Amino acid sequence: MYCSQKKVNIVTVATVTIPLEEDAAQIYLEASEQKKEALSLLISLWLREFESISLSALMDQISDNAQKRGLTPEILDSLLNDI
Repeated sequence: MYCSQKKVNIVTVATVTIPLEEDAAQIYLEASEQKKEALSLLISLWLREFESISLSALMDQISDNAQKRGLTPEILDSLLNDI
């Protein structure tokens, strides 16, 4: 008789609603169940990282990413004035 054992981690899962850009939401909605599970795991890991980072470091990181994507202070001012 052959018996294999697998370690299983029991995790409590909660569902949250997160506003996303429309194209990002569409990518998630069209993803396979396997990809959705992977995305869920990645988001969980990513959020845990942010728990240990200071607000100013987080803001610096967001600013750096925005600049890499082409957001300039002028564009930001224009977007904020439209609100």
